[in-house]
Amino acid sequence: MPGKAFGIRLATNTQIVQLAQNAGFDSLFIELEHSTLSIDDASRLSMAGLHAGITPFVRVPHQCGNGFVQRVLDGGAMGVIFPHIQSAAEAKAAVAISKYPPIGCRSMTGQLPAFSLKPTPAATVIQESNISGSSVFLMIENKESIDHIDEIAAVEGVDVLLIGSNDLSIELGVPSAFTSERFRSALEKVSAACKKHGKIMGLAGIYDQPEIQDWAINTLGVRYLLCQQDSGLIAGGAVKCAAAVAAIERP
Repeated sequence: MPGKAFGIRLATNTQIVQLAQNAGFDSLFIELEHSTLSIDDASRLSMAGLHAGITPFVRVPHQCGNGFVQRVLDGGAMGVIFPHIQSAAEAKAAVAISKYPPIGCRSMTGQLPAFSLKPTPAATVIQESNISGSSVFLMIENKESIDHIDEIAAVEGVDVLLIGSNDLSIELGVPSAFTSERFRSALEKVSAACKKHGKIMGLAGIYDQPEIQDWAINTLGVRYLLCQQDSGLIAGGAVKCAAAVAAIERP
């Protein structure tokens, strides 16, 4: 079964994390690229996730810089989602800032949320963080990404290649045409690269379309799925609620 991620781009109240956990999601996709959430918001949501047992991942803005990524990780994220990765060099840079030496160049600090803010030996922090506390997600959402997918997938330290469906379909000239041959062919290339290099394939941006999700999970081998975002759930629920009341109104 794929990991089921709950996207947060509007809510700052940490109770949203408990609601996601109650619903059966196993990770958070905290949105800092397409939202007005702050690093502090991301930290509070991440820490709530750690306490609730739902893994927090944070998508950072494109080309936000190493210092921004550092603060997201120090704030409690258990992994970083890097958008618009188009080359092996960019993939290696993402790994470098996410991992402590000797794998990368992440700077050390004390009292990290992942260790319950307790003083922890540096050797323990390095080992455990590099193994399971700094997952690297690379978003594949550009034509150049598809052209270089094999070399991107080959980069050591990368965990997930995550399809950004909307941007990728636009770049391929088939906006939102997720069943088109051009879009499906691109995803098949990513699937093959993931299988070849032992990476997890992820899918984001396609919601409430079970036929496509079925194909992605059971044919392509997708193992990480952004199922929906808080804004989409609120919007969809609001429409359903208003329509239900309108249907029983008498003239």
